[in-house]
Amino acid sequence: MFETVAAYIGAAFMVIVGMFALLKGGEPERIGAGTYLMAWFASVLVQSNAGLMGVQWAMFAIDVAVLLVFIAMVWKAPRSWPVWACALQLLTVTSHVMIMLDLRTPVSAFYTVVNMTGYGIMLAIAIGTFWAWQERRAIGADAE
Repeated sequence: MFETVAAYIGAAFMVIVGMFALLKGGEPERIGAGTYLMAWFASVLVQSNAGLMGVQWAMFAIDVAVLLVFIAMVWKAPRSWPVWACALQLLTVTSHVMIMLDLRTPVSAFYTVVNMTGYGIMLAIAIGTFWAWQERRAIGADAE
């Protein structure tokens, strides 16, 4: 996983945005960031290079669980960022399904979609956290 400089930069981005959301976000942002960070760590633990061309069932299960959390957040949270996060997570799950159906997509396309949607989800969480933080500051509810 951490074999290149890009992997370290991606990991730093995930941790920094996750900590920002956990420290400054409202409840939806903390739930979203916590869920995504736990799923990211779990994916690092369960991914296998042996199944590079096949379906990685454990990662699929993790991604479906994250999708279900984001679906619940879209339904219940009064914010717009969960819609974006949910849509991007659905792209990840759909990429798994494409591999399952053996649609002859290059495995590099699968990993590109999974990585780029991860950045998009964390960007959506970061933007949502920023706006939730600013709303609390505007009404004086954020004690600093």
